[in-house]
Amino acid sequence: MITDVDERALREQVAAANRDLAEADALDVLRWGHDHFGGKLVVTSSMADTVLIHLAEQVVPGIDVIFLDTGYHFAETIGTRDAVATVHNVNLITITPKQTVAEQDAEHGKDLFGRNPDQCCALRKVAPLDEALQGYAAWASGIRRADSPARANTPIVSWDHRRKLVRLAPIARWTDDQIASYIEENGLLVNPLLDDGYTSIGCAPCTQRASADDPRAGRWAGLAKTECGIHL
Repeated sequence: MITDVDERALREQVAAANRDLAEADALDVLRWGHDHFGGKLVVTSSMADTVLIHLAEQVVPGIDVIFLDTGYHFAETIGTRDAVATVHNVNLITITPKQTVAEQDAEHGKDLFGRNPDQCCALRKVAPLDEALQGYAAWASGIRRADSPARANTPIVSWDHRRKLVRLAPIARWTDDQIASYIEENGLLVNPLLDDGYTSIGCAPCTQRASADDPRAGRWAGLAKTECGIHL
């Protein structure tokens, strides 16, 4: 358990690292995470692309990568996950919610995502990830400032107060063009849906095609909701 003293020290360390790494290369951010936390650094991936996975395996071959299988994913997303397990030098860990979709339907009513998407995300995304991150000291995600206005100020290194973890965003500063160039230059796997108009990929019932002007417009279309809660 992290004491108040430990947390204060970590928060100070995080603030200093965020200043020092503000303009750092993504690989250097991941190296900092590994240097400070070793095997207690984990990567999370939604399997939209494999940019962060490719970067992480260069720094820590065999690094743990968590994929959250909500039970509602597109077949293409599951296929990308399976390909990652074959192609990349990572330890891919698939986690699932405590309830199957059928069990959730029985308890909360069918298609909870359509009636209360916040609760559905809390049950099928937030809670399972919170549990999976226990035992780690730091986690890195592919969140970027270009994703949406709500993410425009994403820090490179931050303190995840709710989970009591250090959070890394190694590619936070990357533009869409940088992502595309990195994928092309390295011949990386991408979710086929990206070439079919799905600029932001989540659960199938809550994801539609979107315009290039607003990459996340296809998520929870028609609702004020813009985040599942994982990054809040």
